[in-house]
Amino acid sequence: MLNISPIPAFNDNYIWLISNDDHTAVVDPGDAAPVERTLAERGLTLDAILITHHHRDHTGGVKALLARWPEARLYAPAAEPMPAPGGSALQEGDRVQLAELGLELSVMAVPGHTLGHIAYHGQGLLFCGDTLFSGGCGRLFEGSPQQMHQSLSRLAALPDETRVYCTHEYTQANLAFCHAVEPNNPELKKYLQKVAKLRQQGIPTLPSSIGLEKAVNVFLRPHLAGVRAAARHHAMAELNEDAEVFAALRRWKDDF
Repeated sequence: MLNISPIPAFNDNYIWLISNDDHTAVVDPGDAAPVERTLAERGLTLDAILITHHHRDHTGGVKALLARWPEARLYAPAAEPMPAPGGSALQEGDRVQLAELGLELSVMAVPGHTLGHIAYHGQGLLFCGDTLFSGGCGRLFEGSPQQMHQSLSRLAALPDETRVYCTHEYTQANLAFCHAVEPNNPELKKYLQKVAKLRQQGIPTLPSSIGLEKAVNVFLRPHLAGVRAAARHHAMAELNEDAEVFAALRRWKDDF
């Protein structure tokens, strides 16, 4: 039985632990210490490390983990610096075989947050780093709005039941922004209430799902008339293409 659980790190990061009875992979270990504690508590062996992009809060624990687990395999984006020597450099269409876990994941290039950002998906799972958040998306540190819009559109095309494992607990703040854009969205109102209860109890809001995000996340909804009208009103500009609406929403969120 495959188990996927979040290991909290820093203020709001999640390092995702994919495990069965004996074996483990981790996604975006920015800090080695909480990973090591969890492996020791559960008596697990680290077999693989999956990296979505080069930011330190996603890669900072890699070298220490590989020093402790030298047989573990490292996978990371081909278009970005490898966080440790000897890793497998991945690009669009590559496949990652995690035989110990009975899991095969395909690689998607999803530039925007960074230029070489990748996501891993397969068997109903999506590990998307800082590209898609619940109710939001990553800031555009390196890529263009057009690139991020295209990346998000590709993720939105995955099956609705796909579980979304993003890497920050940003959901409540993101939904406040979505509510400012779409105050009359009934699905968003329900999700806001659910998330508020979860956070009051200190429970993670993740994973989400593609279907849920399409219903509440305005960054996946720039084609809708209400979202487009709100973006036009805030930007005080004519926005004709979905990518233009997305760009206006991202600028709005940056200052929200």
